[in-house]
Amino acid sequence: MQGFPMRRAAALSSTRFFMVRLALLALLCAGLLHGAPAAAAEEDGYRLWLRYEPLPASQRERLRAGATAIVSLAPDSPTVRAARAELERGLGGLLGHAPAPGTTPRPGSVVLARAGDLGTHAEVQPRLRTLGPEGYLVQRTRLRGADVTLIAANTDIGLLYGSFAWLRALQTGAADKDDATILTSQPALPRRLLNHWDNLDRTVERGYAGESIWNWWELPAIVDPRYTDYARANASLGINGAVLNNVNAKAEVLGAPFIAKAAAVAAVLRPYGIRVYLSVRWSTPLELKETRSADPLDPDVAAWWRRKADEVYRAIPDFGGFLVKANSEGQPGPQDYGRNHADGANMLARALAPHGGIVMWRAFVYNPAAHPSEISDRAAQAYDQFKPLDGKFDANVIVQVKNGPIDFQPREPVHPLFGAMPDTPLMMEFQVTKEYLGFATHLAYLGPLFQETLRFDTRAGGRTMTVAQTLEGKQSGKVGGKVGGMAGVANIGSSRNWSGSDFDQANWYAFGRMAWDPSLDAAAVAREWATQTWSYERRVTEPVADLMMRSREAVVDYMTPLGLHHIMGTGHHHGPAPWIDGLERPDWNPVYYHRAGRDGIGFDRTATGSNALAQYAPDVARRYADPATTPPELLLWFHHLRWDYRMPSGRTLWEDIVAHYDRGVAEAAAMQAAWDKLRPLVDARRGDDVARRLAVQHREAQWWRDACLAYFSKVNGLPLPAGSTAPAHPLEYYRALAFPYAPGRG
Repeated sequence: MQGFPMRRAAALSSTRFFMVRLALLALLCAGLLHGAPAAAAEEDGYRLWLRYEPLPASQRERLRAGATAIVSLAPDSPTVRAARAELERGLGGLLGHAPAPGTTPRPGSVVLARAGDLGTHAEVQPRLRTLGPEGYLVQRTRLRGADVTLIAANTDIGLLYGSFAWLRALQTGAADKDDATILTSQPALPRRLLNHWDNLDRTVERGYAGESIWNWWELPAIVDPRYTDYARANASLGINGAVLNNVNAKAEVLGAPFIAKAAAVAAVLRPYGIRVYLSVRWSTPLELKETRSADPLDPDVAAWWRRKADEVYRAIPDFGGFLVKANSEGQPGPQDYGRNHADGANMLARALAPHGGIVMWRAFVYNPAAHPSEISDRAAQAYDQFKPLDGKFDANVIVQVKNGPIDFQPREPVHPLFGAMPDTPLMMEFQVTKEYLGFATHLAYLGPLFQETLRFDTRAGGRTMTVAQTLEGKQSGKVGGKVGGMAGVANIGSSRNWSGSDFDQANWYAFGRMAWDPSLDAAAVAREWATQTWSYERRVTEPVADLMMRSREAVVDYMTPLGLHHIMGTGHHHGPAPWIDGLERPDWNPVYYHRAGRDGIGFDRTATGSNALAQYAPDVARRYADPATTPPELLLWFHHLRWDYRMPSGRTLWEDIVAHYDRGVAEAAAMQAAWDKLRPLVDARRGDDVARRLAVQHREAQWWRDACLAYFSKVNGLPLPAGSTAPAHPLEYYRALAFPYAPGRG
């Protein structure tokens, strides 16, 4: 206690000094000193794109006058409370303080109101009638004698979506409009889901961000608060469904204990408009020894599923339905009993129909033939099995189709089923986690992949018909046609930054935004994400968005250029392994896909080969049948060509392959250099983590290039083109590398 009490003057001096330091720190954190961004406080990525950092001073002042209070005219509900809480949190961060709560509109209020709360507001009501159950309108208007910012919708969830959209627009500049209407939007697709490939022991198949976020062991008694932040992040994008468990499902997930656990998660997600779904194993009743078979035409089996559906809905009244992987990669299914996919899907659908549930039946299937000679082109098998069943599925069945016909490759052509099943609703399945694009280590923004898929013209019926339009049910030409949805295999785990790396958050973000609106531009989405996640300053956001837009093509170049595919290490899919040729099934081996030899390289899928090309609409098939009119980026997917084939670049095919690998490595180096310039402008913790990952990406890009060129040059017997650097090691070195503990194998 020596030296206490202090003299009053000394105490005041010390207090003033402390307050000055606090003020200076606040200015620094707001980025107001010297016009520089804050030498940002330590960030760990947990807040994702919902950081709500203070806006620049001029924007804050403009916003402050239009956000004096938050008023809800909508009846109280958990979803309305969530919307109001998000506005308080968001505006509190953007302004530096939260607006006061209010009960009646006054000048400058932000007002939440449903159509029924607005009376006969002539300006708003007609527009709301066109926005459906999830759409929203954000408008400057006069309400009850006061000029307000109105967030209006037909439902509570529309109010929540509108609140998130307005907060996003405030940060990106989209709210800086002179006209009264700031925002209006409704989703193009009614079902926008994340598929978690999470196992019941918390491992995650193809997961690179730690354990599953679902702590099944502690549920339902202990509910992690993180689930609420998961729900907020998804609602901010309009994602409205979550399949909680792996498609390689276990029978136990439909036992009473796990139903109770799923119900606890559903209770957290429900206010945010997110319905819970479960992946189910086809043979569940048989494995639980409660039926004598799993035959979909066995009345006892159908009755078991009806009872189970009743049980699930008693626990989770808004349960979404089942996701099914059947007769694929060893999973049981209706073909085990001589039935087809429609037989199986419809039996389950009829159990769910009384409750409003759906079945999402995956079209990722393998030919069940046991003998290698009976195995057809892997790329053709889904079409062969599902196209004949078009129109034979019940109304509450959606066939879930991967974006390409093989398996989430860095680049694939669009799956031929899109445009080929006009009488069946289809669900797009993208992989947000990067099983084949460098895990959570390599920077690979998937927005361009989503965009090129969704905008692809299938030419179904000989007319323009994009993949997005087929999902929206426009192919039939009927109002309210066979509308499907979009699913993304999640990249989320227990990692503090959710996705294992900060830039992988952008793929979650892009998936959600483009599921809501498939017409969005990938570059615009990248800028949105960068602005909310890294900085409001264009000297940061523009280079970050540029880096993102270059990244996926760089990965394609140094991994699988010109239509090469599935030449990764088998099992874990890490690193190059084009030499593998000894696995049980031919279509598990990389050599099956590249078919390189002295005569050339590539998979002939034209009429002289597997003829898988015939599965596409005639306009597409004709274009791809000729190497000269096939897009170069897909050339070796559809054609087996001589090494000296002359490319549009003027180089030979071999020279072009080498040039692409070299370009990919150069781009990886350029991305690393670009980030080094940005590091002083971003927070140290995230900046350093990105830098370390880009360094690994550059090294592994070189590894990919060297290993593949060492192998292909041995196969073709050709020297590398003049000026090309020889691989750092002999082929035997690369072949000897092994990764028995690579992550993500489930």
